[in-house]
Amino acid sequence: MTIELTNRAAAHIRRSLEQHGSGLGLRLGVKPSGCSGFMYTVDYAEQISDDDTLIEQHGVSVVIDPKSLPFLDGMEVDFIREGLNERFEFRNPNVTAECGCGESFAIQ
Repeated sequence: MTIELTNRAAAHIRRSLEQHGSGLGLRLGVKPSGCSGFMYTVDYAEQISDDDTLIEQHGVSVVIDPKSLPFLDGMEVDFIREGLNERFEFRNPNVTAECGCGESFAIQ
């Protein structure tokens, strides 16, 4: 199982956790949604279950539930700033299609 965080993504996660005031790391997952089939979910990991996968890189933790894990294998997570806009960017080699608005994706 491989998920790579860029230094920018790790720095953003660290800042977000400090501002939030709690959390063990970033919880990353997928859920059925949108016109293409799935969308990413991002939240604070307030707890880690026994069946969660914990990935630690660049001094931060990413927690992934077992159902989302196969969809995220090989993905790189970056954090992008473009002018006033900022967002996580997910570079997922498993994605076979994306919707026009960029909110959902398909995996076969």
